[in-house]
Amino acid sequence: MRLPRWMFPLHMVATRRASTVPVPVSAYVPACSAANPRSLQRLQEFVSRARRLFVIGGAGVSTESGIPDYRSEGVGLYARTDRRPMQHAEFVRSAKSRQRYWARNFVGWPQFSSHEPNSSHRALQRWEEVGNLHWLVTQNVDALHSKAGHKGVTELHGCAHRVVCLGCGVVSARQELQNRFVALNPDWKAQAGVVAPDGDVFLEDEQVLHFRVPSCEDCGGILKPEVTFFGDTVNKATVQFVHQRLAESDAVLVAGSSLQVYSGYRFLLAASDKKLPIAILNIGPTRADHLVELKVSGRCGEVLPLIQPF
Repeated sequence: MRLPRWMFPLHMVATRRASTVPVPVSAYVPACSAANPRSLQRLQEFVSRARRLFVIGGAGVSTESGIPDYRSEGVGLYARTDRRPMQHAEFVRSAKSRQRYWARNFVGWPQFSSHEPNSSHRALQRWEEVGNLHWLVTQNVDALHSKAGHKGVTELHGCAHRVVCLGCGVVSARQELQNRFVALNPDWKAQAGVVAPDGDVFLEDEQVLHFRVPSCEDCGGILKPEVTFFGDTVNKATVQFVHQRLAESDAVLVAGSSLQVYSGYRFLLAASDKKLPIAILNIGPTRADHLVELKVSGRCGEVLPLIQPF
């Protein structure tokens, strides 16, 4: 059955024959001192002045839900392993690469899909509810803002809870594909450790040799997570839509992102061109530090709940 995107259930329980080893949430959050009171006061004033706040969030919003990021010093995937994420061209070109990716994703899905929103997601949803958060753009693919009840949100890099056929374009729920994996691989078992930011895990090549990957039920095409892999570009219509929401806004807040990827950074350049006030809440430096009037160093889950809208 195919569902409209807005109807995709996000709390389905995945089969756990293939399992992962849980890791403490704190293992994914970089070391950081508490934000100083003066910075918190200035951030409160910044948010209170805004009437149509535009927020762009990154991995630092979700690390406190137990989802690792790529770049954080000491705890990000790049710091802990020599693994690199799937490249779009490789996924499209190689059936073997797709088999490896989907086997890893199959193992990681039960844990990845079970993550819940944290205090950052809930705080931003509350800001939206009272009316001063005009639009939220997330660079994450974990659906946690939707789980928190956020309505005005653009998933800039897509969502791992959806699957798209590269042949006919039909979109389906990721859990539906998990059920098909189980049916096709009744005797296949694997266990692995840490789940990566995009939901997969590390498995040895010999572990995935006999893993079977289904095709699109409608046209027989290649199935891919509806996310923007590295080496691909964000849909032009999505970029245009976000620029329109930015044009309607009167201030910009970056939460939990280093903005190293241009797909998000471009909106900070646009905001600067429009002379919009910009604030950043993040652990560590960002690509846009030179554009801001306020930079707060701190954990999103500790700082955002302290800030009252209006």
